[in-house]
Amino acid sequence: MKHILAILTAFAISATFAGAVEAKEEKEKKEKKPKKYTEETFKKKDANNDGSVTKEEFVKDAKDAAKAEIVFKRKDANSDGKLTKEEFLNPNKKKAA
Repeated sequence: MKHILAILTAFAISATFAGAVEAKEEKEKKEKKPKKYTEETFKKKDANNDGSVTKEEFVKDAKDAAKAEIVFKRKDANSDGKLTKEEFLNPNKKKAA
């Protein structure tokens, strides 16, 4: 009986550690998000397929609309109210006024 109890205890401990390792791996996968501003994302945001993304298109479906508007302003290098593919993909943002 002692052997069975020892085996079950060892199994429970190993299962706990295995679960912790899996949880850590899953967390690391979530932290390694793909780049947000890709050509594929640009195509999805460009709802009317005119080759540019307006502020309305950019902010649509954003988790935080206010933050999305700030990012849009920073990415809109020539302040024309729309993002070209180059502006959209450019990681260098202009400084907010």
